[in-house]
Amino acid sequence: MRLPQFERYSALFILLIAYILNFTDRILIASLFTPIKNEFQLNNFEIALLGSTAFVLFYTLLGLPFGRLADKVSRKKMIAIGLAVWCLFSGLSGSANNFWQLFFCRVMVGVGEATLGPAALSLLSFYFPKEKRASVQSIFSGAIAIGTSVAFLFGPRIEAQFGWRVAFQSIGYVGLIWVPFILMLKENTVAEKEKSIKRELKIREEIDLILSLPKKHPSLLWHNFGYALLGGVANSLTIWMPVYLSARFEIARVELGALISVSIATVGLLGTVVGGILADKVARKRKQGRLLTMALIALLMIPLYSFILFSNSLEAVKPAYFTLLGLSLTWLGAATADVHEIVHEGERGAAIGLYYFIVNWICYGLIPPLIGFISDKLGQNIGSESLQSALFIGPLLLCLSAGSLLYAKFLRD
Repeated sequence: MRLPQFERYSALFILLIAYILNFTDRILIASLFTPIKNEFQLNNFEIALLGSTAFVLFYTLLGLPFGRLADKVSRKKMIAIGLAVWCLFSGLSGSANNFWQLFFCRVMVGVGEATLGPAALSLLSFYFPKEKRASVQSIFSGAIAIGTSVAFLFGPRIEAQFGWRVAFQSIGYVGLIWVPFILMLKENTVAEKEKSIKRELKIREEIDLILSLPKKHPSLLWHNFGYALLGGVANSLTIWMPVYLSARFEIARVELGALISVSIATVGLLGTVVGGILADKVARKRKQGRLLTMALIALLMIPLYSFILFSNSLEAVKPAYFTLLGLSLTWLGAATADVHEIVHEGERGAAIGLYYFIVNWICYGLIPPLIGFISDKLGQNIGSESLQSALFIGPLLLCLSAGSLLYAKFLRD
């Protein structure tokens, strides 16, 4: 059963705004790294734990049960509760008095945000037909670019005027006003039918179902691993690269935040949407076209990423960084669309949960702290040559990403 077009796109808009709030609160801390680091006297590894690992700790673990839960319960209520939790604790981050209090708030932001992905993507797969999923999910994933842009545009500006604590409080709490809009969503009748006929499973059976997915669908694990590495590189462009560029070229935080915000809001958003449309177009002409397209994009990113680290000219770095940001977000719609293609109808929520677990744990929980740890071992000064050396892990990750995606394509051919 197809819903009216207005209803379908209204739902997409409501979920898009929720995802924008999600990513704004997630990335905000990255735009405030320097003042937080200075106040709490943290090293690179510790600031990476706050910026990524604390968030991803339960975000990934809960993604699995929340993914399965999205197959069985009201998705809009699940999202609404999660939205309230992550906005509340994002605001409370501004009241933290030490590392561990801020770490706890970031953990709870991750708990709340873990509800959105599986439930929202599962809803969208019912609202829109198969042939439009990558395009629609690319539009939905455009929230990543918009949310990141909002964080870098307003975070440093508010911090410069009122301090980093007010930045968390003003941006975090405002998201609570969107909870009623989520609850206004009309649950799709097909989804309700799916929910009503599902057999209740015991916890052990739920776990077995999730763990059985890679065995039943061998390409799924390589698909997830490839996109996790690509996502880790994209993540480094918004977490560590701004810190490096600020120190290397002595750019003020407000100026750098504006540069990143404009870049992500334009080419980042364009890349996300166009990437999904392009992947759908190639997939209609070539078998497993999405995987092939994104593997080639990963390889294309390698010379741009390397150029930024080698260049001594800020004017030359700007367009390269501008382009790289756009390419780094092209994969988002294609990745989730292929998850839905790989698994069966009743496994989609669980498969998305597994996808988020693998991708986010590597993307947020492993790669940013690893870069911080390497940088600390090579030298303590943030933004020094030690951070530049640590960032050279990026081209290696892109090579591994392309190889994994091509192998996933091979398994599905």
